[in-house]
Amino acid sequence: MTRTVYVNGSYLPEDQATVSIFDRGFLMADGVYEVTSVLDGKLIDFEGHAIRLERSMAALDMTSPITSEALADMFRELVRLNDIDQGMIYLQITRGNPGDRSFVFPDASLPATIVAFTQNIPNLADAPAAKTGFKVISVPDMRWGRVDIKTTQLLYPSMAKMMAKKAGVDDSWFVADDGGITEGTSNNAYIVKGNRIITRQLSTDILHGITRASVLRFAAEAQFEVEERPFTVAEAQAADEAFSTAASIFVMPVVEVDGKPVGKGTPGPVAARLREIYLDEMRKTAI
Repeated sequence: MTRTVYVNGSYLPEDQATVSIFDRGFLMADGVYEVTSVLDGKLIDFEGHAIRLERSMAALDMTSPITSEALADMFRELVRLNDIDQGMIYLQITRGNPGDRSFVFPDASLPATIVAFTQNIPNLADAPAAKTGFKVISVPDMRWGRVDIKTTQLLYPSMAKMMAKKAGVDDSWFVADDGGITEGTSNNAYIVKGNRIITRQLSTDILHGITRASVLRFAAEAQFEVEERPFTVAEAQAADEAFSTAASIFVMPVVEVDGKPVGKGTPGPVAARLREIYLDEMRKTAI
């Protein structure tokens, strides 16, 4: 089955979809993106993603070319056309095609480029990795200073993911100059000590994760204590548990950091419980 994608108002077979070589997303990484998960054919946490999209565009002095209502309709149509039960929708909006290359922003009236496509992942909710957990390594955080903006500038996270692959593990966690872990290559990072969940506070140092916000809210409602502060690699290795969150992995246990097991070296009960709560609540509120 040929996948149907969305490009600038049209639904097209993927092999017929094109974007100009002069598009600023291609030339300058001048664009933003969002990833929305699909469970049971419905969008989860959509409102949070739509709000963050607006925030990212405003931070780059871009005007949103689509309303959240129209975006939801477009996502639902992509789900229908591609018969997605579980998976993800990737959206990218760039500043558009000015017809030539220049560092200077084009006139604000230039139409944006909007691209979206689905990824079919039948076992997204029951990912085998959730039963075994991720192993991670730590790497220096060498990203630009505004990682709270969800831009398409993903070269260093991609390099860090390849460092993890070369080391035979699942992911990398970034370590800032202060010695604290910021986040993973495409996810937020946490440790657990007793009844306390510890994760770095919101700032320009980390992406303001939509899954992060939901999981922390559910954790507080479940009577866990939440502490937002940096934690070190040594703290992670000495923790009872660790985990990551993202739209693509929900709540994923982390069982090893830099070759040392976290807790018993197996997924712990807190991560398992939070994943269960998250999936249950998301299915209740999916649209």
